[in-house]
Amino acid sequence: MLRSIISRIIPDNKDTSDPAVRRAVGSACCILGVVANVLLSAAKLAAGFLSGSIAVIADGLNNLSDAASSVIAVIGFRLSGKDSDAEHPFGHGRMEYISGLIVAMVILLMGFELAKTSVSRILNPQSVGFDSLTAAALIMSAVVKLGLFFFDRNVSRRIASPSLKAAAIDAAADACASLAVLAGGAVQHTTGMNIDGWTGLIVSALILRAGYCAARDTISPLLGNPPSPDLVQKVEKIVLVCDMIHAIHDLIVHDYGPGRLLISLHAEVPADGELIAIHDAIDSAERRLKALLNCEAVIHMDPVFTHSEQEKRIRDRIARAIAENVDPRITIHDFRLCPGPAHTNVIFDAVIPFGHKATDTEIRSAIRRAVRETDPDLFATVTVEHAYSPDFNP
Repeated sequence: MLRSIISRIIPDNKDTSDPAVRRAVGSACCILGVVANVLLSAAKLAAGFLSGSIAVIADGLNNLSDAASSVIAVIGFRLSGKDSDAEHPFGHGRMEYISGLIVAMVILLMGFELAKTSVSRILNPQSVGFDSLTAAALIMSAVVKLGLFFFDRNVSRRIASPSLKAAAIDAAADACASLAVLAGGAVQHTTGMNIDGWTGLIVSALILRAGYCAARDTISPLLGNPPSPDLVQKVEKIVLVCDMIHAIHDLIVHDYGPGRLLISLHAEVPADGELIAIHDAIDSAERRLKALLNCEAVIHMDPVFTHSEQEKRIRDRIARAIAENVDPRITIHDFRLCPGPAHTNVIFDAVIPFGHKATDTEIRSAIRRAVRETDPDLFATVTVEHAYSPDFNP
């Protein structure tokens, strides 16, 4: 039903790669969340005040905070669509992440306040009524919140929205909270045991956990996430279409908000190739990335000698030695030889994968030993780099 409502509001909602469509779909979801949470809050506050249940009242106030959070998320979607300006040349796309973080902070604040109130009610218990009106309000809340959870989760995956993902997590916690309050009221009604404060404490724990998960998922893109394996494969496929580009490495993806990516990479090109032709190939690759991935791209040319069989043999031998004696996940690039009368210098960059425990100095020493064991006449000059993507293996 919710999908049909969005289809009526936004008829052309299929192409979520279009930033305007994405913002419209996200805003519509948040507005539906505002309406649903306001109605639920009114019903639960009325039932809570009539019954005197702190847990029901707290649940209603939580729904009211959810409505406010949805308003913040709508504002985030709107602000993220602002064009770039002199102060923010990369646009305002991260406003969506910031709004998601604000929503997470509101959720955490409500959970903390509810925990304090619940502890007070545990220490000073009060008689609480429980009737069919309260039960109906809580059951309706759980059903609506579960519906919002599945809907927000599906849409958040479709448009890759951290703020909607936070809303989905919060909706799931709210559904569990309503069921917990319902169970607490039923226990008191049937056994006479007053567990209203304990039920409120359980609800606060669920809300705090939802706030933590939402904060974690929105802080991560603000700090910087590695690119997805799918994006890495797409970039490789697009760039390597050109015959003059043999390989790529040092891929970095800067995320300035949904639909605002800046990609930089190094492309290996023949050192003896014609400069103008190589430059045209690089320009063409940058244009294809922009057209197919809706991103800005900067490609650095790395000239490599591709016709030396000796260099290829030595490189392959060193790569095998590093894989066998140091770490099979380490890759090398920018490889070149500098022959001398007594020995040969081999110069290359070594890319260290995520999670490697050794220091750069230890890795450099281990690689040099592996090279010397391969051939005593080879002296390695190694630049240690760290991968910006755990899934990229040039």
